[in-house]
Amino acid sequence: MASILMYTTGTCPYCINAERLLLSKGVQQISKVRVDLEPELRVKMMEQTGRRTVPQIYIDDLHVGGFDELRALDRAGKLDPLLAK
Repeated sequence: MASILMYTTGTCPYCINAERLLLSKGVQQISKVRVDLEPELRVKMMEQTGRRTVPQIYIDDLHVGGFDELRALDRAGKLDPLLAK
């Protein structure tokens, strides 16, 4: 299974939905970076992704984007192959 990295905050509903979707796909571990607890990591996230909102999700080294992009990948049938790597 692919490794998952998610930039998140403790109260973000989109982050919660992204985690639920990933767990429903059999993902057992999500490495979370809490940008609300460590603001300097939000700066790093913004430099890497060009975005300032959370979640920002990586599957292995591929930046997927946020929850909307993750859900779109799933609806298009492209999420399962990425997770199966």
